[in-house]
Amino acid sequence: MAVDGKTVRGAVRADGTQVQLSAAMNTAGPVPAQREAEAKGNEIRVFQPLPTPLDPAGTVVTLDAPHTRHIHARFPAEEKNAHVIAPIKGNHPTSHHTHKRLPRRDIPMQQRTRATAHGPDEIRRVKTRTAIRGIDFPHTSRAIQIARRRRTATTGQNSIERVHAVTSLTVRQAEPAEIAQHVREHRGIENKIHHARDMTHGEDASRVPTDTAPHAMATLRNLATGALRLTDHRNIAAGLRRHAPDARDAHRTLTTLDITCSNRTLRENDTALASSRGW
Repeated sequence: MAVDGKTVRGAVRADGTQVQLSAAMNTAGPVPAQREAEAKGNEIRVFQPLPTPLDPAGTVVTLDAPHTRHIHARFPAEEKNAHVIAPIKGNHPTSHHTHKRLPRRDIPMQQRTRATAHGPDEIRRVKTRTAIRGIDFPHTSRAIQIARRRRTATTGQNSIERVHAVTSLTVRQAEPAEIAQHVREHRGIENKIHHARDMTHGEDASRVPTDTAPHAMATLRNLATGALRLTDHRNIAAGLRRHAPDARDAHRTLTTLDITCSNRTLRENDTALASSRGW
């Protein structure tokens, strides 16, 4: 389960602040929980209520940098019996400094992958080390470094990014390849939720009134996107067009949502639809 926040840029409150939403997404794409923060920077206050109604026992909860807090690591581990992977950045200066100074050259590379399917050519190298002194973060079992080396084919430019993180997963509970997969899946929240809501649903351009409307509309967009992903629609825009009201199969949306109606109800709906179209 990945936890991340997003600003609904088109929704502005009366005091000039923008609506902030924090969402929990599972690996398949649906969003089982979402909450609104009062203001930018207050996303961390809604973290604990976010997974409270869920049952993530035995799963891995991945956090983004703003949610990397001691209390956020303790709650899933101690209250929900889940594991945590959290990035260590400048908001934890001591741990970040210690993490960067680990003797990486003495640690053998534990996984190397290469991806060229989309965008730049990217090589990922993963190293992990059992917890050491200086990293002050609850339930830390291992320190992680993922080095990403990208080469843009059109320009030939190279870039290197190093991701430092900690996890409660022990060596027996997860191989380095599994940890790297969880980190990649967290990055997928940007594409599976944020990108789909912004680019496909046009969320940032929406000017719905404030109060609860932006949150409600975001929930409906999450529902539509998640339903399409669960039915193997990889292209959300194409899936929305396929389920448009003027599509040939007027019952396709019901089928996708696994809603069953009686034949009589379907015939009545067909009659009403044909009447509205002047058939």
